[in-house]
Amino acid sequence: MKKTLYIFLLLLLGVGVASAQNTIKGVLIDEEKGEAIPYAQVFLEGTNYWSTTDLNGYFVITKIPDGSYVIKVRYMGYQDYSEPVKLSHQTVTRNIHLKPSSVRLKGVVITGDKAQERKLQTQVSVEKITASQIQQMPSIGGQADLAQYLQVLPGVNSTGDQGGQLYIRGGSMIQNLTLLDGMVVYNPFHSIGLYSIFETDVILNADVFTGGFGAEYGGRLSSVMDITTRDGNKKHHTGKVGLNTFGANLILEGPLKREKSGSTSTISYLFTAKNSYLSKSSELLYPYIEGGLPFDFTDLYGKLSFNSGMGSKINFFGFRFDDRVNQYQSLADYHWVNYGTGSNFALMTGASSLVDGAVAYSKYEVTLDDGTTKPKSSSIGGFNMSLGITNFMGLNKVKYGISIEGYSTHYQYTNAYGLSRSQDENTTSIAAYVTYHANLGNWLLDPGVRFIYYASMSEPSLEPRIAAKYNITDKLRLKMAGGLYSQILLDARSDHDIVNLFSGFLTGSGQLNKPTYYQGDPVTSCVQRAQHIVAGLEYDAVDHLTLNMELYFKNFSYLLGLNHNQIYDRNDPAYVIGGIYEQPQYYLTDFIIEKGYATGADFSACYDLERLYLWATYSLGFVQRTDEVQTYSPHYDRRHTVNLLATYALGEDREWELSARWSFGSGFPFTRTAGLYESLPFGNGISTDYTTENGDMGIYYSDVYGGRLPTYHRLDLGAKRKFSLGRRSILEVSLSVTNTYNRRNIFYFDRVTFDRVNQLPILVCMGATLSF
Repeated sequence: MKKTLYIFLLLLLGVGVASAQNTIKGVLIDEEKGEAIPYAQVFLEGTNYWSTTDLNGYFVITKIPDGSYVIKVRYMGYQDYSEPVKLSHQTVTRNIHLKPSSVRLKGVVITGDKAQERKLQTQVSVEKITASQIQQMPSIGGQADLAQYLQVLPGVNSTGDQGGQLYIRGGSMIQNLTLLDGMVVYNPFHSIGLYSIFETDVILNADVFTGGFGAEYGGRLSSVMDITTRDGNKKHHTGKVGLNTFGANLILEGPLKREKSGSTSTISYLFTAKNSYLSKSSELLYPYIEGGLPFDFTDLYGKLSFNSGMGSKINFFGFRFDDRVNQYQSLADYHWVNYGTGSNFALMTGASSLVDGAVAYSKYEVTLDDGTTKPKSSSIGGFNMSLGITNFMGLNKVKYGISIEGYSTHYQYTNAYGLSRSQDENTTSIAAYVTYHANLGNWLLDPGVRFIYYASMSEPSLEPRIAAKYNITDKLRLKMAGGLYSQILLDARSDHDIVNLFSGFLTGSGQLNKPTYYQGDPVTSCVQRAQHIVAGLEYDAVDHLTLNMELYFKNFSYLLGLNHNQIYDRNDPAYVIGGIYEQPQYYLTDFIIEKGYATGADFSACYDLERLYLWATYSLGFVQRTDEVQTYSPHYDRRHTVNLLATYALGEDREWELSARWSFGSGFPFTRTAGLYESLPFGNGISTDYTTENGDMGIYYSDVYGGRLPTYHRLDLGAKRKFSLGRRSILEVSLSVTNTYNRRNIFYFDRVTFDRVNQLPILVCMGATLSF
């Protein structure tokens, strides 16, 4: 073990080993805004030497023989770039500025996405999303949002318009890792399911891994959403202000230090603010909605960027996201707040190495007041740090790094049987990983391994991962991925609520009141574990049409969760082992051991030709859990999901845009009500007169998740018109219709009063955005 750690430290220190051959490296920058250009291809004309820029615009071409070459860059939307260069055992660094093209490119264009897909990345179970893709959605509420786009991805299930909960390929919410600029975010979605906490226009890239993710990510069992924001404009002070019937947003950005002759370094700022006043506007604009729409939120984000101009940079950022639901259906007040601050950096070192890292702190607090005396509150807060080093070796590369995470959790809840649960816990983990990307002609291989040590539980976890792609032909590609995964955060959601806004955070630890045996085997661990395997095909059927199919299987071999079978107080000596009314452990413990699986198939088709964009997906999924008592399907088990999206641009300058989206989902499971009864509290003990005492309404529950809600489907339409008001000023006016044919999709059902609350009815929204 010591020898392994020693070798790993030597690797960390061995950044930038000199090469006897030539290297060309640098950064690609937008001439007009000063922003990095990701996923563009830089190549040496007439050779097989090339590279694709990363999110920071960084590129490196190594192992080039001596000689004379021409550096070429061709990227859609920009003018071509050419520069002759003569190499002789040297490293050449270039800061390349691309000028936006004044005409639309025709014919064949080399784009970064295609280069990535075919030559550079395995891209198994990952969707790479940009702000321009998100804006192709119908702008529900007058503003396109990442939350709306995620709902049309294959393998992603949503609770709908209200609730703000996404489930990815059979994983619960707690099993999804969300990163914002390298910082852990614990709840990325607002209570109204149309909005995320992220401002669309500042998203540089969002990588959504629905399974089989690589060794650089850990601590979650199911999926990863890694979001990177762009830097502020380094050339001009600009901004955007938007106003619509749902809310308003503001973006301000610009340079604090511009690039000058003899100095390429810059300093820029970026500030965003977004809020919803839907609780007030809905009373005026949508009076036909019973109970109104009491969803309000305020999102603030700020970023300060220091750039060397040659690829190295450091960012400082902070945020505060606030979400509030006031007196929903006159029953409950729900509130959460997430705030944090941090820094990340990228450093070009040596001839062909890149060092990146992040350090951040964030905290999330959530409370629910449903008018009862039963408290419901939870919080999680802590830090995360990471350091990674990438060495480029021609078309191959190796990346290795470490990460440290520490957080504290608080949880207070009372279940349907009046039994209270509470926990306060501190947890720390440290991880090291190494990944290798090998380009072997038609084969692409990404093996890796991650080692995690959960210090608070003294439990290690060794997790090998692998992804591969085989280019069968120029148009047909076979891909696969798999690996081992672990986490210690627990899902804390009531199984008896048909729809539940409240979901707390718990940490697995030796202090948990859990069974000592599961299906006859002793229980000694608090680390949950899963194994993934994914296989699929990509096929370029015709020009501009790409088909994708993936089969997946996630084996959740060891899970911890709240015990939905608990009906007795574990602290009552009458029910424990040896007590007069001795009961099995699975009726007593606060937590329960489970295992299960998620399996299915995802299909997608994308057609993208200049003015027309079409996107269609179908997902078939099966999710199952088994505890000591029963086998059941959890509340996010959706059998069929269909999404259709179409966008068309009109006008000579494409100033008009029409869009439509239709979504369908089969019903989620829920726990039926078997009956109601009067529950007497016997407040005076044996002296209670049960003939005169007033009791509470009690509920007999049927089999856990034995029922199915009705199917969900909805059609959204949108239209946009852009008006040019000058060189840098654009006014965009939008009109959207949500739930066009007014489908009555269920959101909530009161078990006692039998009142049904539906999701959003037909809503017409108008908005305007001014960019300046």
